[in-house]
Amino acid sequence: MAGQNLGKSTVTKADIVEKVYQKIGFSKKEASELVELVFGTLKDVLQTGEKVKISGFGNFVVRGKNERVGRNPQTGDQIKISARRVLTFRPSQVLKAMLNGEDITNLTDDDDDND
Repeated sequence: MAGQNLGKSTVTKADIVEKVYQKIGFSKKEASELVELVFGTLKDVLQTGEKVKISGFGNFVVRGKNERVGRNPQTGDQIKISARRVLTFRPSQVLKAMLNGEDITNLTDDDDDND
C-alpha cells in the first residue's frame, strides 16, 4: 500500500474555493480572494524560512540541503548537486490517526514540536 495514490482524483485550488463558497456563503470572488490570501501568507512565511504549524494538520518546514555529489543514473557520471532549500511536511498525530481510521478523541498536537 505504501506509495500508492489512494484518492480517486486531485483536489485543486479551484475545488477549495468552491468548498469555501458553498460552506461560508461568500461570493465566489470573495472565496477566491480568501483562499489566495491564505496560500499567499503561507508562501510568504515559508519564504522567510519560518515554520508553519497548522494545528490538527501538520508542520511545513523549510530545510537547507548542502551541496553534494550525485550520479547521473543514465551515464553513471558524477555531477554536482547545488545547495538548495527544500520544503518538508510532517503530518500531525491527529491527521495520521484520521488517515488510518483511528480514534482521535484523546490526541493532541503537542507531540508535533519535536523538530
